[in-house]
Amino acid sequence: MTDRAVHRRRRALFLLFFLPGIAMSSWVTRTPDVRDQLGLSTGQMGLVLFGLSLGSMIGILCSGRFVSRFGTRPVIALGTALIIAGTVVIGVGSAVPSAALVSAGLCLFGAGMGGGEVAINVDGADVERITGTTVLPTLHGCFSLGTVIGGAAGMAATAAAVPVHWHLTVVALVATGILVHALRAVPAGTGISAALSMPGPGPGPARRSKPQVWKDRKLLLIGAIVLAMALAEGAANDWLPLLMVDGHGLDAATGSLVYVGFAAAMTLGRFSGSFFLGRFGRAAVVRASAVSGAAGLLLVIFSDNAGVAATAVLFWGLGASLGFPVALSAAGDSGPDQTARVSLVAIIGYVAFLVGPPALGFLGDHYGLRSAMVAVLVFVASAILIARAADTHDRTTDGTRDGTAAAVDTPQRRQPSTDSAEHQQGDRS
Repeated sequence: MTDRAVHRRRRALFLLFFLPGIAMSSWVTRTPDVRDQLGLSTGQMGLVLFGLSLGSMIGILCSGRFVSRFGTRPVIALGTALIIAGTVVIGVGSAVPSAALVSAGLCLFGAGMGGGEVAINVDGADVERITGTTVLPTLHGCFSLGTVIGGAAGMAATAAAVPVHWHLTVVALVATGILVHALRAVPAGTGISAALSMPGPGPGPARRSKPQVWKDRKLLLIGAIVLAMALAEGAANDWLPLLMVDGHGLDAATGSLVYVGFAAAMTLGRFSGSFFLGRFGRAAVVRASAVSGAAGLLLVIFSDNAGVAATAVLFWGLGASLGFPVALSAAGDSGPDQTARVSLVAIIGYVAFLVGPPALGFLGDHYGLRSAMVAVLVFVASAILIARAADTHDRTTDGTRDGTAAAVDTPQRRQPSTDSAEHQQGDRS
């Protein structure tokens, strides 16, 4: 692959992550309006969000198998198309109004997010391997940038009382144009399992690697980090505007503004991530991120001052920004069969990101949204204790430095990155 083709491919991946960020934040900023139009309680809203969980699980459970069989390109295309379709259906459901239709739209949206973004992460990890540079933090940064822009547009639409269905229709049209433009630069065949491309019977290398991946203790610890930090991000994406409206007495437009601040903090953290990863290493960055996220959550939950809580959201956003992408890069560097490792950790992350937050609605219905966020705080605080697992350069199975092993061990391992002092790769988002 030529340098020009790699550059176009990387830019396309940035756009394909930017797109769901816009779609997600457009939905999130309108959740107070949608809830009011549907006339739902917090617990009933949690039931509507169960559609997102159901679709996410379907997409997540199918993604690894589909990528191994068909490659990343068709999975990305299908997943993104489902996000666009889900956005349209959510808009129609809000106009009818119909809670069942909104839930169905969220199901399509979740299936697209769960399946498509796992494939994009696998493709991004492959670009890291080819170029020897850090891509995933910036990739996830583009998602956060999309949430900032989509959130700002959603806040403006809320303030101007633009109907939800017209707002989401415009978002779907913009997203369709981005998909058609970007998909042409994504090559076919990335991520297809070696076992499926080899003739003859037998388990093949990829099939033998699957149980080994699940038995890798360090990889599972990396997955636990992703679970905690993705839950922190997902909880804000699903509940932050309502949390500020119901928990701190802000109006809907100001609640959306606070969410935009969260998204901006996420974007800043992800785009500056390479500098801090190169200077301090993965483990230190993950630990500092978890501390920042826990501190922000603590103040949002327990402070009765709306101004303090709104400011603390910035620390929450900074803390949640790097855990996901850093852990994905660490997973790819942790051993052979990069596709299986990145897929496993990405699946764990998207389960937390898309499936976990709706469960908070049931807690919120009984104890209030602020109290429900204590569960998120516990998970984020636990990431402080296991942050060391993100440092995959400590050792390898043959006792060599991981950066050396990456260069000589197997073609599936990424080459060491040039963004750190020891040419080690930092992680996302």
